[in-house]
Amino acid sequence: MKNTIFTGAGIAVVTPMKQDGSIDWENYGRMLDWQIDNKADAIIVCGTTGESSTLNDEEHIESIRFVQNHVNGRIPVIAGAGSNETAYAIKLAKESKALGVDGILVVTPYYNKTSQRGLIAHYNAIADATDLPVIVYSVAGRTGLNVTPATCKELAKHPNIVAIKEASGNISQVASIRHLCGDDLDVYSGNDDMIVPILSLGGKGVISVLANICPKETHDICQLYFDGKVKEAEKLQLDYLDLIQALFVDVNPIPVKEAVAAMGFGANFCRMPLYGMDDSGKKVLMDAMKAHGLL
Repeated sequence: MKNTIFTGAGIAVVTPMKQDGSIDWENYGRMLDWQIDNKADAIIVCGTTGESSTLNDEEHIESIRFVQNHVNGRIPVIAGAGSNETAYAIKLAKESKALGVDGILVVTPYYNKTSQRGLIAHYNAIADATDLPVIVYSVAGRTGLNVTPATCKELAKHPNIVAIKEASGNISQVASIRHLCGDDLDVYSGNDDMIVPILSLGGKGVISVLANICPKETHDICQLYFDGKVKEAEKLQLDYLDLIQALFVDVNPIPVKEAVAAMGFGANFCRMPLYGMDDSGKKVLMDAMKAHGLL
């Protein structure tokens, strides 16, 4: 059995930006403090929701440094260190280690993709290069590459590969991963609408978009389940389904950045090619936020 990095609601945190596209460090800090005060269980920086694909190298490392320093040990910090080039992912892993983070999130290679054999070699090479705990990130909708349960079983043999963020949306696949890997690989939901189903299969929590704006509620979904209050967890999951769906009415993180800005954490800006929501999408999002008392 391996050490668990965190349980509960980890926030796939947005990178607040000013209208000129520069990172808004002041509002970043304000947002982190508010999230931690409202029961966030971990911060995941420079993931998909953090627009890692449009941060340059300096911004990527500076974002990790800023979050690590600002959080200052209050909750775990996990750094996005994925790439479609194994050597660059290793570089990010080593730089993240030097900054003192608690773990790294490594997305599967995208565009060039690879085979399942290649995935095993890729992740083992990264895990060999650092003693940080590694969370595999499987999100075929973004990368075109699924991490199969059989591959998870092989990856779980490495002592540094400790978990998977499972965003396939396939609950049968999650069940197979749990069956094959047991306690050798923790599972986090990568989908906010599947938190309770994955917890029911032994998942440890969620790496969440919703938690950017509802950190306490996302934490509570998990904690209620852990406390044996399954019906209460189920009810809270379903009560927030409309907001979860509204946060994906456009490509993530476009809606959640709109939501964060509406709550007072800086400007609403995503770097191109991400582009602002149309009026109908904004209405769906704002209506859902108002219904939950966020505006």
